[in-house]
Amino acid sequence: MFESKAVIRNEAGIHCRPSAILISEASHYPGRILVSAKSGACDLTSTLEIIMLGLEQGAEITIQVEGPDEETFCRKLVDLFETHFDFPPQ
Repeated sequence: MFESKAVIRNEAGIHCRPSAILISEASHYPGRILVSAKSGACDLTSTLEIIMLGLEQGAEITIQVEGPDEETFCRKLVDLFETHFDFPPQ
């Protein structure tokens, strides 16, 4: 298992659109992914569960990945969670 921390950078936090991107990316990974925050924890399998964590800008999360090439995939998820999403692009 590989574990890393990330800080939410998106101004609006992790809402519907960013969570859909995260879930889509995670759906291609054959292993287990757990996201933990002060508000709770969930597997990265449900958009609603991620939204229910209430991840606002500045929130720190821990991502745990267990499976093939876990370190590389975990770092990819850290990058996604720390993305400044802009919908629609300006």
